[in-house]
Amino acid sequence: MLRRTMVYPAGTREKRLLFSTLGREFETDGTSGQKNYSHTPLPNDEELPMKTSTPLSLALAAALFALPLTAFAQDEAVIEEEAAAEEEASIYSWNAAIASDYVFRGVSQTDEEAALQLGADLNFDSGFYVGVWASNVDFGAGGPDVEVDTYIGWNTDLSETWNLDLMLNRYNYLGEQDGFGDGDYNEFISTLAYDETYSFTFGYTNDVYNLGEDGFYYGVGGSWALGAGVGLDVGLGRSTFDSSTGFADYTDWTVAVNRDFGFVNAALGFYGTDANGDDNFGDTAGNRFVLSFSIGG
Repeated sequence: MLRRTMVYPAGTREKRLLFSTLGREFETDGTSGQKNYSHTPLPNDEELPMKTSTPLSLALAAALFALPLTAFAQDEAVIEEEAAAEEEASIYSWNAAIASDYVFRGVSQTDEEAALQLGADLNFDSGFYVGVWASNVDFGAGGPDVEVDTYIGWNTDLSETWNLDLMLNRYNYLGEQDGFGDGDYNEFISTLAYDETYSFTFGYTNDVYNLGEDGFYYGVGGSWALGAGVGLDVGLGRSTFDSSTGFADYTDWTVAVNRDFGFVNAALGFYGTDANGDDNFGDTAGNRFVLSFSIGG
């Protein structure tokens, strides 16, 4: 029994606009109804000469006009900073996906049928995290209906370009009949990533598929931006087993493209295994395309 591929969150941010206005008071002359600026009569009914604009008055007017724009820019910057701080302060994240198939290490976990997947994590400043992830599964008559992964891990930056992730994952299978057998087991998974582009994965369990025997996984992967918002993900993996398990060592591969459409990420991937994978798992290890849509926050 095998497990998932991760989904990636997306988010949006809301902004407010602030406006400022200036006005003047008016009064009517009581006869024509026209509006005149109120004023104080001059002595001897003299008139003041008309004044022309000076450079100083123009500068003052420009400064007054710029005040609302300056306030607007400052308010917008404050809102963005507060939103970013709120995102950083949140230790909770979630993800959800629908897919045409649930493929793990080259093998369908849903008998080539669609999957609904949900997950949630708590991430702490120390680098430790805990989480849960679930998907429907189908391993044949009498088998489990749901896989629930519970995990704890630690993630840290080793340098500006290298990142290390260590995780202990528990694969829990629910809904199987008594005669089907228990498939729950633990696996330790470590991933070393370089420059957010290349990854190297090592997995080990001493109880693969709840058989009481050793299983190992070795994987390499890469992710690149192709332009126009399109990303490319490529992966190659090798699963090895103790000979007493009855499973032959096999290789799996993945080539996928993805793109964000608003807050939804759409991905199309091609998955496959070598001949040993087919011998181990039959048609569920055959080559296939998988279409998925995921969201998160």
